[in-house]
Amino acid sequence: MGVTKSALFTAEQNQMAQFAKVLGHPARIAIIQYLLKSNTCINGDLVLELGLAQATISQHLRELKEIGIIQGTIEGASVSYCIHHGRWIEFKEIFSALFNQYEGPDANTCC
Repeated sequence: MGVTKSALFTAEQNQMAQFAKVLGHPARIAIIQYLLKSNTCINGDLVLELGLAQATISQHLRELKEIGIIQGTIEGASVSYCIHHGRWIEFKEIFSALFNQYEGPDANTCC
């Protein structure tokens, strides 16, 4: 299979695909759900909550931070993570626009 030619797609389509790719792992979904519930946490909290190794959690946090959906602030020797509000709204609007395009099947045209 060939390499995806992202230039063939709009910036919005490429961005949506990047968001979807980051959400394509259940550990990252669990991290986001935990952050939504707790508002903030440190890596150690997630290790206890999810039962994954600290290195694994750190890798997933890095992926989420690179896409901008979370942010971290240094607090002493640890980093406190939370949802990046502005990016979350952007993420939500992009996917809402996609999902809202669907109006349901027409009885005469649905396969």
